[in-house]
Amino acid sequence: MEVYMHNIIVTRTTNAQKKPEKGEKLPFGACFSDHMFIMDYDAALGWHSPRIVPYAPISLDPAAMCLHYGQEVFEGMKAYRAEDGRLLLFRPEENFRRLNRSNERICIPYIDEALCLEALNQLVDIDQDWIPDSPDSSLYIRPFIVATEARLGVKPSDSYLFMIITSPSGPYYEQGIKPVKIYVESLYVRAVRGGTGMAKAGGNYASSLKAQMEAHKLGYSQVLWLDGIERKYVEEVGAMNIFFVIGDEVLTPELSGSILDGITRKSVIELLRLNGYTVTERRVSIEDIAQAYDDGLLREVFGTGTAAVISPVGELRWNYKTMIINNGEIGAVSRFLYDELTGIQWGRRQGPEGWSVEVQSN
Repeated sequence: MEVYMHNIIVTRTTNAQKKPEKGEKLPFGACFSDHMFIMDYDAALGWHSPRIVPYAPISLDPAAMCLHYGQEVFEGMKAYRAEDGRLLLFRPEENFRRLNRSNERICIPYIDEALCLEALNQLVDIDQDWIPDSPDSSLYIRPFIVATEARLGVKPSDSYLFMIITSPSGPYYEQGIKPVKIYVESLYVRAVRGGTGMAKAGGNYASSLKAQMEAHKLGYSQVLWLDGIERKYVEEVGAMNIFFVIGDEVLTPELSGSILDGITRKSVIELLRLNGYTVTERRVSIEDIAQAYDDGLLREVFGTGTAAVISPVGELRWNYKTMIINNGEIGAVSRFLYDELTGIQWGRRQGPEGWSVEVQSN
């Protein structure tokens, strides 16, 4: 049956899938909810035909330009079930603003952010039974755009598909938050200024796989990238922005054009400043970090991102130098940020105005 909701056509599934049970172990990104949002673009009509339909495979022409030239962008966000039953989103408008910044860099037409927020609200409301009620579990949300024009030729596509799919996911830390080991990459390069590092595009992640696989062989969970020109300045971890607590200062690399403008990064900076911390955004070299470690000033290192929220770093390896951070334990700043952010996201704490957006029932 089709119904119209704010010009979005909704077709509900007649074959609902089995929902996760309370306490069920949920791997990240392995199962998907009953519905998805789709919207089309073509040069003559612009973005059109917004609709929510049953989750199902899509059809692409073998010559679809996304398959050959990588014209694709995406986002990552979550919906949370609060203890009082409210369904919450965390700063969703920031994700759609960033999606449009990625669109601009990858030559994809801008989307209507207000329409996307409405579509997201409706999709989460319809599939709210898929939001886990187990502690620290959530509904992961993946908006993305792919070029669909069937043509072999390097140019911006004349047609696109914008979709939102969702996936129930368990807690990132099954055994509780604990520090990870990070390998500083000196050989491979992920991005350079003027490239696409500031966009959330699939190609950026594909180019990171080789170094990540080699780091895994050495026993490290992720890679810390250096700048692509001098191979000297710290940029970001594969799936996270990076922060260093040096003395009484919290330091993070500035947004130079090759670093993703993380929503969690932005929120962490704002939270720290609201609570009296000194936060500096500037270029920082790996030599500076190693020297701070040798001088006994490197108190904490942590990553920030949607999946883990806060990921404390217990060990950094740079060439032949191994740095054990805070005796391999979570530090006070990391703990404070994790508790504050997850408390806001799951509705246990009051955050700054506008950070928690309640899903409205239709």
